[in-house]
Amino acid sequence: MTSPQPSELTTRWACAEDLPRIRDLMQTAIDTLQASWLTPEQVAASHHLMGLDTQLIADGTYLLAEIDGQLAGCGGWSYRATLYGGDHSAALRDPATLDPARDPARIRAMYTHPDFTRRGIARLVLQRCEEAAAAKGFTQAELMATLSGEPLYRACGYVAVEDVEAETAGLTIPFRRMRKAL
Repeated sequence: MTSPQPSELTTRWACAEDLPRIRDLMQTAIDTLQASWLTPEQVAASHHLMGLDTQLIADGTYLLAEIDGQLAGCGGWSYRATLYGGDHSAALRDPATLDPARDPARIRAMYTHPDFTRRGIARLVLQRCEEAAAAKGFTQAELMATLSGEPLYRACGYVAVEDVEAETAGLTIPFRRMRKAL
């Protein structure tokens, strides 16, 4: 008799067929993980600013982390100028291509399912995205951190460069722009 195998964590780059699962994870993560940092009204309004940018999937730069086939986390990197925001936040999007010699790569749309937090999943996704950006010649990475994500990014070597207050739905949502040398 064989003993049960431990849960297996795998990563892979996302494809269009993954979109429904990614959207579900993002919805759950925003609603649950932001609740300790924002008011209920801010959490609801943050959906206007956060979410899925399908350009990342089209570019092949959006990574999924799965445990036994269940989506546990996701995140991406980008060689485009957009720093944050999803398909629905067009005013935040800029598809211009970055120059690795002078611009930092963008770390984008990092989410962990609440059932899988504190297991190193976000750290692994972040590391793989940084490695992929570095392999394309980028020497720095930049991201827009939520208050709930900032402790992870600090622990991974990112430093705050700017506090940002984004306005949406009549509310202010706090973010922190952060950078790291790769």
